[in-house]
Amino acid sequence: MIIKTYKPCTPSLRTKTSIDFSCITKIKPEKSLTRGGKRSCGRNNQGKITIRHKGGGHKRSYRIIDFKRNKYGLIGTVSSIEYDPNRNVNIALVQYDDGDKRYILHPESLKVGQKIEAGKNADIKIGNSLPLEFIPLGAEVHNVELNPKKGGQLVRSAGASAKVLAKEENFVALSLPSKEVRLINNQCYATIGKLGNSDLYNLNLGKAGRTRWLGIRPSVRGSAMNPVDHPHGGGEGRSPIGKSGPVTPWGKPTLGFKTRKRKKQSDIFIIRR
Repeated sequence: MIIKTYKPCTPSLRTKTSIDFSCITKIKPEKSLTRGGKRSCGRNNQGKITIRHKGGGHKRSYRIIDFKRNKYGLIGTVSSIEYDPNRNVNIALVQYDDGDKRYILHPESLKVGQKIEAGKNADIKIGNSLPLEFIPLGAEVHNVELNPKKGGQLVRSAGASAKVLAKEENFVALSLPSKEVRLINNQCYATIGKLGNSDLYNLNLGKAGRTRWLGIRPSVRGSAMNPVDHPHGGGEGRSPIGKSGPVTPWGKPTLGFKTRKRKKQSDIFIIRR
């Protein structure tokens, strides 16, 4: 990925950067693999806002992604690499020998025309999907299942990869992007390689309007509000929080406060947090 900069013809262009889409080979998505639908904009089924700072933005159609990779033994050919507005990683359109088409997450260095497959006998090549039992130690993987046959749930964002550290009995130890080391059933599938679009995190949007196009609404600091609106609000000038630590608008501790249950069923699988 190449980061593009611009001549400072306007104040926003002075700091704006964008990704060079030279690797994108097709603009319009595969119609059979898209569906419409209204976005929730952070509201629940009663119309009440449950997630703040969401709404607006450009209209999107959802691309149906094959997280299960269950076309075992069939060879697929990468026919195009496309942009997906619903996630920060690009997607690749794969056409299988039986004529079926599916979208997968695009791994770094996977090119149009390359062959991929899934199954226990697949080669250790970028884009191939295998059970963790057959993936060698030290390999980088993504789109990792938590439960066999459920579909990939872990390591799905741009530039992410997990590393296979060890194998013991029916489990494989993975080092996740968060540095957590976790045991996962060796029958769970994972895809070889690191996900592309890793330069995305170096982007500078340049202006507020560009965040609005992405469906992100403005957020206001609690300390800039009145006491009736936020626990941090009020006071003369720039005042401190006035509490033992930062809290949410509803008075719950935040910014580093752990919210995971202390006795969770999956704790036995976590080797290092």
